[in-house]
Amino acid sequence: SIIKRQRQELKLLIAELKDRDRELNDMVAVHERHIQAWEDDRQKILSLAERCSLLTSELNERNAIIKSLTKRLKLLESQHNDSKITLESTQQKFKELTQKVTDSSVHCQALEEKNQSLHCSVLELSAKTGQLQAREQELLTMLQLKDKALIETTDQITEVASKFKTLENALRAAKLEEFSRNREQQDLKLTLNDVVFQVNKMKDVLSEKMKESSKHQEEISYLKHENGCLRSELILAVEEAQRKDQLYQFTKSKQVRIEKELSSLRQVCVKQQRDLHFLQVNLDSSQESMQ
Repeated sequence: SIIKRQRQELKLLIAELKDRDRELNDMVAVHERHIQAWEDDRQKILSLAERCSLLTSELNERNAIIKSLTKRLKLLESQHNDSKITLESTQQKFKELTQKVTDSSVHCQALEEKNQSLHCSVLELSAKTGQLQAREQELLTMLQLKDKALIETTDQITEVASKFKTLENALRAAKLEEFSRNREQQDLKLTLNDVVFQVNKMKDVLSEKMKESSKHQEEISYLKHENGCLRSELILAVEEAQRKDQLYQFTKSKQVRIEKELSSLRQVCVKQQRDLHFLQVNLDSSQESMQ
């Protein structure tokens, strides 16, 4: 009955190990699909980083254009101020000339001609002022468009950062799974040590029975029968050891799969670190360019 129970337990254990093996194969397939999905996300992130760098270069170019236009606007404003000062001085001179008209009627014609020329210059300055105001409105419109493009770039950078956080959470889950598999492997090793100890114990029992057979010759027939039973138990123990060896082979194959998954996870971690470094460099450069 003990032998039957042990055989039944071994059959159940082997069936459970096969189920575990199938589960592990399914987990490996799921993990490979996760890695493929992560690779797709990585390619998307790289494309977004390239787009961000392109937008940053375009933003730098437009900032340079805005700076040149701002300088030109300042120059035009200075010219406008000079023209205004000239106009004020001209008006002052005109007042002085009108006062001198009453004193000197001889110079009246010359003053009228000069007044006409000054009036023409005032009209020209007014036209230039209108042109400057239109140019200023155009520059303000361009600045608003640049601010809108900068806000869109900032939103894209925020989205990339959230995807990186999701990938870090997936990496933590994989590490926890690796820890549980290592613990299960240690439990199987302890079970194997217990089986070896039981086999040695049965060998000691067999040696004691042999000694008792030499001391009690009158019970030789009974001892022969018991010896046969012990031999059958030894055969069963050998079969059990073989099954334990099978279990050890299953455990070894499981360990190989776990090591394979660990190596793939290490490669994924290395790729993530590279991508994080690359994106950090791009982010720093984009922040510096925006500043």
